[in-house]
Amino acid sequence: MRGSWVIAVAAAALVTGCGHGGRPAAVPSADASPRLTVTSAAYPDDGTVPRRHTCDGADVSPPLAFTAVPAGTASLALLLRDFDAPRGPFTHWLVWNIDPHTRQLSAGERPRGAAEGRNDFGGTGYGGPCPPRGNRPHHYVLTVYALDRRLSLAPDASAAGLLRALSGHTLATGTLTGRYSR
Repeated sequence: MRGSWVIAVAAAALVTGCGHGGRPAAVPSADASPRLTVTSAAYPDDGTVPRRHTCDGADVSPPLAFTAVPAGTASLALLLRDFDAPRGPFTHWLVWNIDPHTRQLSAGERPRGAAEGRNDFGGTGYGGPCPPRGNRPHHYVLTVYALDRRLSLAPDASAAGLLRALSGHTLATGTLTGRYSR
């Protein structure tokens, strides 16, 4: 089941991203690069996201920990998306140029020196899970990318822009999936 979910997420990311001339954007393949590990003390992988980290609570990002970050990593990037959203993938958080030595972020912590892009709520920073009431639980996939360079993106970059910039520069990836319903 977990493997099919990863394939579905990768396929959805490939289909929804647009590159130049209407071609799909290059999406880093989760299977093509080594794995790093992303965990949270707030919930296990495929567990329920606590209310505190959602629009129904304090709406603060969960605590995160990263391990197995490869040597030679120049920066980290983070992308949190809901692939069950009614109108296609919905971006909740995107951050890049995180210091490569970062191994944890506290709840609500904005990575020092990193840039945050435009989420699909129309702002920057973290926007927690907030699915339509009555929907089945949505899956929120947080992906961390280890990169071979720092990224030069506009401050209001979108997920599509971040994914294009990651192409060809991803050394390793790791995911943490949380579920939430209202």
